[in-house]
Amino acid sequence: MKSVALSVFHLPARMRVPLVAGVALLSVNLGGCVAALFGAGATTGVTVVQERSVGSALDDSAIQIAVQGKMIDHSGKLFLNVATEVDEGRVLLTGVVRKTEDRVAAARIAWDTNGVAEVLNEIQVTDKSGIINYTKDAWITTKLRTKMLGDSKIAGINYTIETVNAVVYLLGVAQDATELKRVTEHARNIGDVAEVVSHVRYKDDPRRH
Repeated sequence: MKSVALSVFHLPARMRVPLVAGVALLSVNLGGCVAALFGAGATTGVTVVQERSVGSALDDSAIQIAVQGKMIDHSGKLFLNVATEVDEGRVLLTGVVRKTEDRVAAARIAWDTNGVAEVLNEIQVTDKSGIINYTKDAWITTKLRTKMLGDSKIAGINYTIETVNAVVYLLGVAQDATELKRVTEHARNIGDVAEVVSHVRYKDDPRRH
């Protein structure tokens, strides 16, 4: 949601499969230029109204690209199955893997990346996945984003939303407890949502500095 340009690195994990071949070809011919252009460059345009600074947003984009690049090097399957979101150096990992060791490997990759301050490992180890679940998850995410955009008391651009198997994960910066409560309630009132997990920090949280 933070980038308006199309980049496989910024797509939900389960949407990447059809694009992997094209990304691999671009990577061979252009190296890291494509990722830098469509990742960090595009992020700059939206940070003006975000709580995080432009510099922090650029750092986050660089971290995201680095983590996902390392996942590709480790295992193409890991890259496809794990989504990475970064906010002020905090890396949120979501998705579905079949083996516990894959979950551990993804966390280790994130921790071994320069600039990472915290790893929030929410990767699910389960066989429960597939196109039906993805469609439902995408609908939940879209529904929540729409509700937030329609609520004048929520600065929606400061939030990242990931939904996996009907569990909604929130990352970002809330203006205060009241705003975060409104976001959480919007999520919980969406049909089929099983749980809401928040990794949101408040605007005045001293850990942000």
